[in-house]
Amino acid sequence: MESRVQAAADRHSRGHNCAQAVACTYADLAGVTEEDMFRLTSGLGLGMGCMEGTCGALSGACLLSSLLTHGEGGKAAAYAASRKLVERFRSEVGATRCRDIKGIDTGTVLCSCQECVIRAAGIVEDVLLTEKNV
Repeated sequence: MESRVQAAADRHSRGHNCAQAVACTYADLAGVTEEDMFRLTSGLGLGMGCMEGTCGALSGACLLSSLLTHGEGGKAAAYAASRKLVERFRSEVGATRCRDIKGIDTGTVLCSCQECVIRAAGIVEDVLLTEKNV
């Protein structure tokens, strides 16, 4: 499969929230229409709407892990895939909570939203799609 990381970044630049940008980019591979994925991920942007929750880009990636691993072991497979996504994202970005990534309490921004989308999309491709040979 050709990389779709730039397509995720483009969606974010056009106004998709971070979760939408990542999840909508791979909706077809997950068996969901882009319109439905857009609606499903609306409340996940901005750290679940309040900057207190998980980064939207990572949340979108974890939603994809559920959809892409569904037939391969149910919850256990989805949990394992999501754990890989979270660990890799934390390693690359330095945090998983939107507030921490944006440096609200520290004044130090760890990563821009656009870069979070790019990193999350790359991790989706490496962890979820490369291992599945999609």
